[in-house]
Amino acid sequence: MKALVVKGGKLSLDPSYAKPAPERDEVIVKVRYAGVCDTDVQLASGYMSFEGIPGHEFVGVVEAGSAAWLGKRVVGEINCACGVCSHCIQGRSNHCTYRTVLGIDGRDGCFAEYIMLPTANLHEIPDDVPDNKAVFAEPLAAAVNVVELTHVPPTYEVAVVGDGKIGLLVAEVISLSGAAVAVVGHHPGRADKLAAIGRAVPMLRPDDAPDGHYDVVVECTGAADGLQHALRYVRPRGTVVLKTTIADPYNVDLAPAVVNEVTVTGNRCGPFAPALRMLSEGRVDPTPLIEEIHAVEDLPDLLARGAPGLKHLIKFE
Repeated sequence: MKALVVKGGKLSLDPSYAKPAPERDEVIVKVRYAGVCDTDVQLASGYMSFEGIPGHEFVGVVEAGSAAWLGKRVVGEINCACGVCSHCIQGRSNHCTYRTVLGIDGRDGCFAEYIMLPTANLHEIPDDVPDNKAVFAEPLAAAVNVVELTHVPPTYEVAVVGDGKIGLLVAEVISLSGAAVAVVGHHPGRADKLAAIGRAVPMLRPDDAPDGHYDVVVECTGAADGLQHALRYVRPRGTVVLKTTIADPYNVDLAPAVVNEVTVTGNRCGPFAPALRMLSEGRVDPTPLIEEIHAVEDLPDLLARGAPGLKHLIKFE
């Protein structure tokens, strides 16, 4: 099968990479679309000393494995848990001690024609959700996780720092809560992306956002100085939510967090069921974020260039 492989710090397209064979309670999914995430760009640049096939956002059809899933169009959660460690037993399977993570840690990802996943990770896609929306299920679930883990009542003012694809998705989801949302970034023209889906979210440049103002600040910059900016904008005793993972170390003075008694919380993967329901009900439309659709042969150059712009999709058929 065709697969994008990272090895020895180099990217290459392997036209004859070994197709996976299903193991117990796992299935083989033929990938239709894959989405490029900033994490994939970081992995291709040496983050976590990654080697293998990156990619963790996909939509595909089950081709082999469990008879109950054959032929179904699916998306899949990326954390593959053991089911028996203390985290799994206590309902924290995303933090399983022995987990593998699709395209990130210990398991080949979806920048390939086929992937293997446990049946427990699968979610069937509603018939009214097309592939080009379903491929956003994983990052949309991550955006949903912000309001899942952080109290955001409609009386709050929220700043999303970073106007990339995950920042815009987070802003779109939080706006559903009724809270007042502003996006802080360097691309004010991206307000049109949110306006196209009925979200009147103001876009502020970093120097125009008021200091010490926001009840919640969500850091989505993908930059080493993002946390410093977030601490600047949050009010005393407010909350900073970290969505960014980067290869470089953070560049931050934590004194403001201490002096202003700020809560800083990490936020990672999220629940797929509400994300798919939002897509099915039309409450969220991610398609204005699509920058370009590519063939798999374009992947090495695309990742080497950092996948500029918003969401790049890879079409396999």
